[in-house]
Amino acid sequence: MNAKSKLLLSVLLNSIITIAEVIGGMISGSLALLSDSLHNFNDTMALGISYIAIRVGEKERNEKYTFGYKRAEILGAFTNSVILVGVGLFLIYQAYIRFLHPSPINSAIMLIVAFIGLFANLFTALLLHTHAHESMNVKSAYLHIVGDTVSSIAVILGGFAILWWNIVWVDPLLTILISIYIIHGGFKILRSTVDILMETSPDIDLEEIKNEIEKIEGVRNAHHFHAWRVGEKDVFLECHVDVEDMPISQAQKIIDEIQRRLEKFGVTHVTIQMECGRCKLKDTIYKEL
Repeated sequence: MNAKSKLLLSVLLNSIITIAEVIGGMISGSLALLSDSLHNFNDTMALGISYIAIRVGEKERNEKYTFGYKRAEILGAFTNSVILVGVGLFLIYQAYIRFLHPSPINSAIMLIVAFIGLFANLFTALLLHTHAHESMNVKSAYLHIVGDTVSSIAVILGGFAILWWNIVWVDPLLTILISIYIIHGGFKILRSTVDILMETSPDIDLEEIKNEIEKIEGVRNAHHFHAWRVGEKDVFLECHVDVEDMPISQAQKIIDEIQRRLEKFGVTHVTIQMECGRCKLKDTIYKEL
């Protein structure tokens, strides 16, 4: 079974776990189980996004989508993170209400569902373990599942505390801790997706790139840089390069050399506008409107 098939199986399995934990949490009255279902929903979305990313990668570019369909993965991650943060805040509010007004919890149902979730997460982790080293995409999904396994263990320990000592306040406490973890992760994803959708510059030093290009023989100046990400790993860069008066064949050699040098910065696609004394402003970033 290849990585794509295993991811699809993992999505289906975790969807069932999420539904089971929602139902179990409502029947047992456990907020911790409901918060763990949210965590598991996050993992399901992460697995789904990873699966879509592989499928999208197989889809060819066309005249309408000249960059391809890689932003679909980013849009999915953005939607997922907004939902996670919103529901996480709601669960914290519900946990606060539960602290003020404790209610009985059916710890037996809570434990049964939590154990089902734990074994399912362990199975999913073993399923993806062999492919986790193949790509960052699959590895990120694998790490999500490992995190959810730890969360399930915490819910189980809380269930035993309620069963043996009737410490009902441990349920809202676990809810708050799991929700904080989810919100933290959701904000990180949200910030990254907004950066990509707003076409902010990736984590590269444009001044260092400018200096690297200007070291090439025949280059007078490099200016008016634009750098952005289309997907998680695709870094695009364009700039103007002022060169000496030369034949096109010699200018092509400069373009090839620029592309070769920018590979070490993680740039995957370069567009160079060659010119000879055209631009008056030679700033790295063109600021004039």
